[in-house]
Amino acid sequence: MDLVDRSVIKVIDGGLSTQLEVMGYDISGPLWTGRALLENPKAIEGAHREFVDAGADVVITASYQVSRTGFVAAGLSAGDADRCLLKSIEVARAAGATSTIVAASVGPYGAISHDGAEYRGNYGLSAVQLRDFHRPRIEILASGAPDVLAIETIPDVREVEAIAEILTDFPNLPAWITFTAADGSQTCAGQPIEAAIEVAAGIASVQLVGINCTAPQFVPELLGRITSTTDKAVIAYPNAGGVWSAQTQAWQQVPVASAAATAAKWVELGATWIGGCCGTDASQISAIRAAVFKRS
Repeated sequence: MDLVDRSVIKVIDGGLSTQLEVMGYDISGPLWTGRALLENPKAIEGAHREFVDAGADVVITASYQVSRTGFVAAGLSAGDADRCLLKSIEVARAAGATSTIVAASVGPYGAISHDGAEYRGNYGLSAVQLRDFHRPRIEILASGAPDVLAIETIPDVREVEAIAEILTDFPNLPAWITFTAADGSQTCAGQPIEAAIEVAAGIASVQLVGINCTAPQFVPELLGRITSTTDKAVIAYPNAGGVWSAQTQAWQQVPVASAAATAAKWVELGATWIGGCCGTDASQISAIRAAVFKRS
């Protein structure tokens, strides 16, 4: 299925955890939004709906933190994780309009370690170990029939190389792959962003490549490097800035300025799907949409 029309700009939602916190929900603990899926799926649905009402064309499911490994470590079962993966798609569908695109989030292995590894990579795992971690989640999410897989916040090209083999089993399910970047030229694991994009763009089912949960000041240079590397459509949804603290499990030094001030520039630089990540709530997605469509 061809998901991308490059003549149309798509606005992605923002940080689901951020929006839940704005709405007064406690998502502390190792499972983050996965905990809310278990205990209060209506809260997740409500947060998705806030983004849709703000103008998001794409909503990303609450499955980022959900895995069998992570749930078992938290004292739950593999079956609980599987049910939450499917529930994440169900509540996203319920929150959106008929035209809303549901993107099933596939977060990185590092997210289960709770020590900031998703912003470092270099896990020390083999390709087989990474495939064994990701395969069950991708298989279950695929069975829930999302519109696209959002393979996101990936710090290390080696993780994408492992995921690539899994995606060959789902040739008809579109995917996007977005990396986290340490600066304007490298992934968080220290690889050239061009090398990472080449691997991601080489996967047949991947229709968009780009960056997410990266400081917005790095976006312009990264987009220049990405668009010089691939002809595939480009996606960008950075965080609000700041530094993730593994000790406090919170973002620190977050700037006051909104991403909306520069979002129109991302479109000029070649991104056709844009949005926000951690620190971006529904009000900022509304501002991003207004800025982009005012410029266009």
